[in-house]
Amino acid sequence: MNEKEYISSGILELYVYGALSESESAEVTRMLKKHPEMRAEVEEIEKALLRLSEAAAPSNQKLLLAPLKEKISQRSRNVPVRKKRANWSALAGWAASFLLLAGLFLMFRANSELRESLQTLQMENAQIESEIAEARNDAAKSRELLNTLRDRNILKVPLEGQEIAPEAYATAYYDDEKDLTLIDAQNLPEPPRGMVYQVWSLKMSPLVPSSIGLLNDFEEDEDKIFKLDNSNISEGFGITLEPAGGSETPTMEMLYSLGVITS
Repeated sequence: MNEKEYISSGILELYVYGALSESESAEVTRMLKKHPEMRAEVEEIEKALLRLSEAAAPSNQKLLLAPLKEKISQRSRNVPVRKKRANWSALAGWAASFLLLAGLFLMFRANSELRESLQTLQMENAQIESEIAEARNDAAKSRELLNTLRDRNILKVPLEGQEIAPEAYATAYYDDEKDLTLIDAQNLPEPPRGMVYQVWSLKMSPLVPSSIGLLNDFEEDEDKIFKLDNSNISEGFGITLEPAGGSETPTMEMLYSLGVITS
């Protein structure tokens, strides 16, 4: 069925009234997305029903009855008595049509409210599913972290605060077999805007620092535990405060914490 056939068939009225099956309604919805003229026709149908609803409201009864009484009065004066029954039949037919349209409008409004309720319920369900997935993901990360920390081969390296921040403290968990280093930065102050903590693997003699990563999204990370790849042979670790994006070499004046691996 093409666009013009849809408009002339009356199916759009049934769509607005909510009288179509779910599959039929879905097909009309698909057609509306493709054809602006059909969408405009549906909007006109909806406007007509709204006007009908306003006219049917109790506050407008006088406006409806006045012209009807006037027409009835005129016909009483001008039409022979034998035709009065026919006039009342026409009026009854008009009233029945009016009630039918009003009923269809009420059904349309009820269906609209039902669709809105279903949409709200679907959104709430999607939010709940998202929260459940996030909770499962957090639980999986926690299990992975605990398994890493409990590994017998991992070394715990305290990183003490330095001159710029004596109260600062961090811990490095170093696993040289898995090329992995975890940094617990819970006791580091939040970096200023435009700055980021950078972690350095240190070789002590001579001192050779190698960057193993940045502690990005520091403020948003609730646990403040960062997993970094580290393929270096590390003898210690240092954390400096650097401009966003990091530096090629550590800024020693901004050294916040430092620690060495003891045998």
